[in-house]
Amino acid sequence: MTTDLSDGGTSVAVVEPVPTTDRVRCAWGDSAPEYVAYHDEEWGTPLHGDDALFERLCLEAFQSGLSWITILRKRPAFRAAFAGFSIDAVAAFTADDEARLMADAGIVRNRAKIAAAIRNARAAQEVPEGLSALLWSFAPTGERPRPATLADVPATSPESTAMARELKRRGFAFVGPTTAYALMQATGMVDDHVATCFRATREGAPVGSVAVIRDHG
Repeated sequence: MTTDLSDGGTSVAVVEPVPTTDRVRCAWGDSAPEYVAYHDEEWGTPLHGDDALFERLCLEAFQSGLSWITILRKRPAFRAAFAGFSIDAVAAFTADDEARLMADAGIVRNRAKIAAAIRNARAAQEVPEGLSALLWSFAPTGERPRPATLADVPATSPESTAMARELKRRGFAFVGPTTAYALMQATGMVDDHVATCFRATREGAPVGSVAVIRDHG
């Protein structure tokens, strides 16, 4: 919507933001206030960068067995506790750091997941091509159906299974096919916004007009 404001003969068009209630989202995107911004601005948006993807890899692992809303609410505390998810910084964590993290009520205090985050930082340092390039190498190519409803959104894929297998081979922990697929969804390696969602567009196509989508082909 635009509003015409005139002042002394000068006309200025002010663009007013569209209320979020006017947007049709994936059903989960309206289920909590924190989900609105996450759905609209992050989930399914292509994300690159070694440290950025390391953060998402860690958070998806911490989410295992929990609600994602729990992780979203704790994300600022996670970032503070894990040095902004700098791979090099986390890789240098010691037993004292593990004890500190286990005492931090702001994060998920799971010893196995904390140890996995540190182990994964060290494994990421050993990836010659960089973590971002490695993870994106599993992004599917070619056309695939866009999910019509949440019931059509898979929990795993052949690509996520292959990603999990390769990460395990390279020494990563706590990343199975389901966690790998959640990572792929969250970072835009796959686009699982349902057909009626306002974000279900490709290259400017109107909502609902895309029968199939092409992922990174």
